Amino acid sequence: MIIRPQYLEALKTYRDIPLVKILSGIRRCGKSTILEMLREDLIQNGIDENHIICMRYTSEDFQDGMNDKDMYHGIREKMTDSGRYYLLLDEVQEIDGWEKAVNSLLENTNVDIYVTGSNSKLMSSEISTYLTGRYISIPVYTLSFAEYLEFKKADPRSPKELLQEYLRFGGFPIVALGNFDERSAYQIVEGIYTSVITNDITRRHNITNYDLFNRVVKFIVENVGKTFSANAIVKFLKSEGRSLSVEAVYNYLNWLEKAFVIYRCQRYDLQGKSVLKTQEKFYLADASLKYCIMGFNPKSLASMLENVVYFELKRRGYEVYIGKNEAKEIDFVAVQRDERIYVQVCLRLPEESDREVANLLEIKDHYPKYVVTLDEFAAGNVNGVKIVHLSDFLLKDSYNN
Repeated sequence: MIIRPQYLEALKTYRDIPLVKILSGIRRCGKSTILEMLREDLIQNGIDENHIICMRYTSEDFQDGMNDKDMYHGIREKMTDSGRYYLLLDEVQEIDGWEKAVNSLLENTNVDIYVTGSNSKLMSSEISTYLTGRYISIPVYTLSFAEYLEFKKADPRSPKELLQEYLRFGGFPIVALGNFDERSAYQIVEGIYTSVITNDITRRHNITNYDLFNRVVKFIVENVGKTFSANAIVKFLKSEGRSLSVEAVYNYLNWLEKAFVIYRCQRYDLQGKSVLKTQEKFYLADASLKYCIMGFNPKSLASMLENVVYFELKRRGYEVYIGKNEAKEIDFVAVQRDERIYVQVCLRLPEESDREVANLLEIKDHYPKYVVTLDEFAAGNVNGVKIVHLSDFLLKDSYNN
């Protein structure tokens, strides 16, 4: 098993603390494997295997109509003494009222609980009052580039060669573990995407006009890294002779976000020091989601570089915003406690323009500033702005030195 140590360390931080540890993220991003890693680690630390209860709540593994009481009693039956039990509960969102069962176990038994899930029932906004203040949420993303290199450790290619593959094939572990050609890789990702759309969105929300919903998704995918509004989508559909209300578009965006397909990046006003509610951008959980729908197109690479950088910052625990500095835009302002970094992303540094660097130099503070590019010859430091290749940025230990 290939270990993803940052997730294991995060779980170990909260071990034996009376909180439900919730791992949430898009389907097939590796949550189940992280639970397996945790199980192995518990055993290595002397926990009796009989005191580790692993349950996987997929539709194939339980009876239709299973409810929270069935879930609760099913787990209690496996607890045969008063010792401490470690509950590793996979895909709990399939059980209606799972949080009631988990809360009862937390209150009435000697347990340490870890759960995973792939849709909005695992998001803090939808976890009912049963678990208020009694859980910690740990987001799980597809593989970082550093993890991708670890998965490809036996591959003789250089990191920069593997970066090209990472940008095209994305970071779903199942793809990284194989040796697929482009067509096969995208077929696998398309299967993941279809599963998410079917199980977590269209079925749950009773979407009847699947073609119209798919057209909205395609618009979002085509416009990754660009600002657009629900009104813009409505106007676009109207130009194609289709009709959809602004409210319906908001719902679609919301449901895609809660299934961890898209992530919303809000705009931050550097002058007013406030988060703005308009002109947000959306990024895809993995770059391969775009290519499995649209096919790979080198022209789309610039926006997907942003996508990759956005998630690298998220993985490292930053809150990430688009920066607005008067009339200028900064691609990313990343904030973590009292730390902050500014990042501009571009495919190549334009020969006749210093716009990327100039926008950063207009910010009059001393936080680190980066221009991240695929330009092989771009490097160095311009008045404190660090110019780095994407691979170096993704593999950097820290952005504050």
